[in-house]
Amino acid sequence: MKQQKRYSNTKLIIGTIILIILTIAGAILSIVYGSKNVPIADIVSFFTGKETDKFIAAVISARVPRTVFGLIAGGCLGVSGAMMQSITRNPIADPSILGVNTGASLMVVIGIAYLNISSGIGLIGLSFIGAMATAFFVYGIASVGYGGATSLKLALAGTAVSTALGAIVNTIMLPDSQVMKEFRFWQVGSISGGSWEDVKLLLPFFLAGLILSLLCSSPLNALSLGDEMAISLGVKVGQIRIVSAFAGVLLCASVTALAGPIGFVGLMLPHVIRQLFDNDMRIIVPLSAIGGAALLTISDVLGRILGSPGELEVGIITAILGAPVFVAIVWMTKAKNI
Repeated sequence: MKQQKRYSNTKLIIGTIILIILTIAGAILSIVYGSKNVPIADIVSFFTGKETDKFIAAVISARVPRTVFGLIAGGCLGVSGAMMQSITRNPIADPSILGVNTGASLMVVIGIAYLNISSGIGLIGLSFIGAMATAFFVYGIASVGYGGATSLKLALAGTAVSTALGAIVNTIMLPDSQVMKEFRFWQVGSISGGSWEDVKLLLPFFLAGLILSLLCSSPLNALSLGDEMAISLGVKVGQIRIVSAFAGVLLCASVTALAGPIGFVGLMLPHVIRQLFDNDMRIIVPLSAIGGAALLTISDVLGRILGSPGELEVGIITAILGAPVFVAIVWMTKAKNI
């Protein structure tokens, strides 16, 4: 038993170190690659205060906030997916699959097109309302009938609601060329416009959502044993579900408001971490934050490399990477869980 625990701890430490290295590598590559590649030596000179070519310095200065924003956004999406999977006890629960991203997008588009809201905090508020309403609506639909909210029913309900809301978004956008122009890249999920202002807006929501998620981790572990067992252990089941859902939706909505609906990050990371390491939410939450940051940043770099001399939006890359993972997860659940 001790040997098994020692092996588990060693695997966890090694896995954490690998995720941190990938995150750092992703951040460095995000500054290196673009329409103009920057040598690592110039990056080192820039950050150590040595003399750097003015053009190179300007390029680095423009890419740093985008990179930081991508790291925070990825962390938000990773933790959001972990919380949704834990609350629903469903391996395919993810903001994009449950339609939460589209609900948030709809409210953001309505806010800009009809309410003349342009402030980041205002859009985040609208995004949160749309995301929360959609999450409850989809879960309510999937819960109807025998077996409750199964994987297949959640996926079908989320797809149906997402398609309907997406059609409404397009109906609002298409007649207005200005709105269409503004949302053309945002709609597929992009961090290319990430600025220090966006970082300052997103960081408090990330920290708040992360802290709430960590505080809910132990009670969620008890919930995984079943409601009756959790209640016998003193867990306030209703409160924990509400707070956990609030944290997950807050993280997802804040990213969607600023970067658009980026899918599959919250699906892939928590599921992979759960399979490789442990089902303990105290481990899954922080590792999902680190892994999400690494995945989104590396996906952004891949988008720049594959789309050179332009770039592919990060939402396209995460969808390409995430779709096979989604199919594999559904396949592994087999008929008994569907």
